[in-house]
Amino acid sequence: MKPTPHDLDQLRRLIASARSITVLTGAGVSAESGIPTFRDAQTGYWARFRPEDLATPEAFRRDPDLVWRWYAERRRAVLGVTPNAGHRALARLEGRVERFSLVTQNVDGLHARAGSRTVIELHGSILRVRCFKSCVSYTAGTDKAATGAPEAEAVFAADTPPRCPHCGDFLRPDVVWFGESLPEDAIEAAVAATEQCDLFLSVGTSTVVYPAAMLPDAARDAGATVVEINPQETPFSARASLSIRGTAATVLPAVIE
Repeated sequence: MKPTPHDLDQLRRLIASARSITVLTGAGVSAESGIPTFRDAQTGYWARFRPEDLATPEAFRRDPDLVWRWYAERRRAVLGVTPNAGHRALARLEGRVERFSLVTQNVDGLHARAGSRTVIELHGSILRVRCFKSCVSYTAGTDKAATGAPEAEAVFAADTPPRCPHCGDFLRPDVVWFGESLPEDAIEAAVAATEQCDLFLSVGTSTVVYPAAMLPDAARDAGATVVEINPQETPFSARASLSIRGTAATVLPAVIE
């Protein structure tokens, strides 16, 4: 279903009059860049594994080499694609509003690569690894995490998970696994941005994964206008101030240009 001209005009007016905008993005935004959603069927060697059976602390402790290789393959896939028109439109929007926050459930780093500066990563980033005890972290494409630490390039090129140079524990992907809590600073920043905005955009998210799924309702309860942009209806659609059927890469450039 395509967005109607009336819906697009209405969203343009809402954006033009907003002083504070908070955006929540989900897997649908990155899917348009060619990144499969987390639960999409795996291919090749990984077809016999369920993602839910690999993305846990227990799975990593049980077979760290297997989980490390799976995330290395996912990271290569992420680095092989580029931000799409939806990512780039949100980066432009950030420079046109007084206060702007971008909250994402995605771990691919595409918002930052598109130019967004104020990104709150609820589920971490596949482009980072960290010590299990959080002694040190590394980001792909950087030089060193700390004086005397191994170069980040060598860490990410390793076939097996390296050890932390400080405590000796394994390095692991800096993402939120099943059974783990979201980073406290990230969820606090997301809630604060949600409660202080006057326009909230829910883009490409199914609004079924909590606690991120609570944010559109929190914005609505705080008095914000909440607009949903998604190709399919979601559990939140009926409560949105405006629900637009369309993809991020189609709708956002049309209203932000």
